[in-house]
This record gives sequence, C-alpha cells and structure tokens, in this order.
Amino acid sequence: MFAAIEPFAFGLLPVGDGNQIFWEASGNPAGIPAIRLHGGPGSGLMSGYRRDFDPSVFMIVGLHQRGCGRSQPLATDAGSDLDTNTTPHLVADIEAVREHLGVERWLITGVSWGTTLALAYAEAHPERVTGLVLAAVVTTTAAEVRWVCEEMGRVFPREWHEFAAEAHATPGQSIIDAYYARITDADPAVRARAALAWCRWEDIHVSLDPKSEPSPRFRDAAFRLLFATLVIHYWANAGFVGDLLGGVDAISHIPAVLIHGRLDVSSPLRTAWDLHRAWPASRLVILKDEGHGGASMGDEIRRAIAMFGCPCSSGSKHPPSPDCR
Repeated sequence: MFAAIEPFAFGLLPVGDGNQIFWEASGNPAGIPAIRLHGGPGSGLMSGYRRDFDPSVFMIVGLHQRGCGRSQPLATDAGSDLDTNTTPHLVADIEAVREHLGVERWLITGVSWGTTLALAYAEAHPERVTGLVLAAVVTTTAAEVRWVCEEMGRVFPREWHEFAAEAHATPGQSIIDAYYARITDADPAVRARAALAWCRWEDIHVSLDPKSEPSPRFRDAAFRLLFATLVIHYWANAGFVGDLLGGVDAISHIPAVLIHGRLDVSSPLRTAWDLHRAWPASRLVILKDEGHGGASMGDEIRRAIAMFGCPCSSGSKHPPSPDCR
C-alpha cells in the first residue's frame, strides 16, 4: 500500500439533468491514466483507494457516482429524480469526466458494483480502455439479485426471515420489489425502517467470517437511507445493464485481471468464472481464504494495478505477467 496522498485537482462537473459529478485527480499528472469506480451503488468514494496506485506512475482519477457522495444532488434530496439515475447515465458521466480531463484512454478499476459499472463502460467504449482490474466481480443480473434477496435465506435463515418480514411483500411480490415500494414510500418513517433493515442484511450477507463486524457507515441514518435507496433502485432494475456476459465480445481483446474470493457467498465465484471463460484476454485470480473483500484482495488489486503500470504491458493483448515487475 502506497503512502496517503491528496488530489492535485478536483471539482464538480455538470452532466445534465441538474446533476454535478464530483471528480478528483491525484498522483502524477503526466502518468498513466487510471480510474477507480466505487461500489454500492451509492457507497461513494473512499480516499484510501488512492493508495492502491503508485503515485509516481499513475494519474489516479476518482469520482462519486451520480446521486451519492460529494456529487449533487443526492438521490435522497427533495426533488431528486431516480429516473435519471441509471447505468447508462453513469457511463455517460464517466465519459464526461474523461473528456473534461483530456484523457484519451485509461485503466479501469472497480470493486463489487464498481465491476458491473466498469464492464458496462468498457463494453460501451472499448476504444477508451487500456485494461481492467475487477475485484469481487458482479454483473448485477436478475439472478444475482434474486440470490441475495431470496435464495440466500438458505444460508442465513434466521437473519433472512427478519429481512423478508420487514419487506411487507404482498402475495406474489418479490422481496426486491417490496423493498423498492417501501424505500420510495412518501412516509419518511417507512423509508427509514426499510433502509435500516436493508443495511442490516447487507452486514450479514457480505461475509462468512464469524469475526466480521457491522459497517460503521451504517450507523449514520442519512447514509443508510442514501445507500439503500440507490442499491434497491438499481437492483430492482437488474442494474440497468442487460446481458454484460453476452456483450463481452466487444472487450475480448482488452487485458483484464479478475480477482475473486472463493468464500464470497454474497457474489458466488461462478460469475467471475463465467466471465473469465468468455474473455480470452482475462486472467482470474481466486483467493481461497477470502470473501467479498479483505486484506488479501487489496494486495491482489495493488499487484494487478502495478503490472498494468509496467512498460512490458503496453499494447499487450493479454494480462501482464505477475513477474513483470
């Protein structure tokens, strides 16, 4: 992990629909352009991501996705329109930031939901991508959403029963649709209860580690509401992405490193495996003792990013070798 650094530039970029995207750039202004796409949706950007990149080698770009973090307005602000917060909008926002910074092509990195957004961006703009580093891989299909909201009750039955009960689903209504109705209810108390229940379930399903602790960010009621609102909105619409696996031909020539924990119950390894099998230029790193994140995953992310900064990776149609640095 590299030393903590501060951005050399940042700002709010108007992108339409009344939205302004907060972006920042750090590291070497003349370095290899790279961007980190955060998770959630709605988690916002944590400053520690900068420490994954050698600041002497990379120009490191981060942004807060539409409706969250330091972007304006927040999805929970009065008058905010969820209809203008979809993956195509986020992809267009990334392109607007790229053009604003004068970047021709860049390395795309993402974790969890950030991998879905990275894939959507790369498939839409393959000519702008030099490579991808994706960790805790998800593609936000309806099947993946159903696994977390419905089927994972077989793994955590007591906790899921509490989660499902708080949805107040009507006969035949899915859990995700029931939560969408509650998180968009006119009553603030209903929205607050839905957000609390959703975030409690998030704390459960992201880890099989008995030592796992609840996220301290979920203690903040405003953050809980924002996070739950955006996750539920995107999940109820299967990420607004269609079939990312079916679109991988557009990026099959772009080198990528996929990093996934074998113990990831929230996002089972099958998604990363299927993506790797369909993507000739990808390399899959399986962490046998890791779940949906963790220390060894951070190490692998930094190792993969460093390899893309190696001169021998330039122009390659395959992921750089672990021995190249």
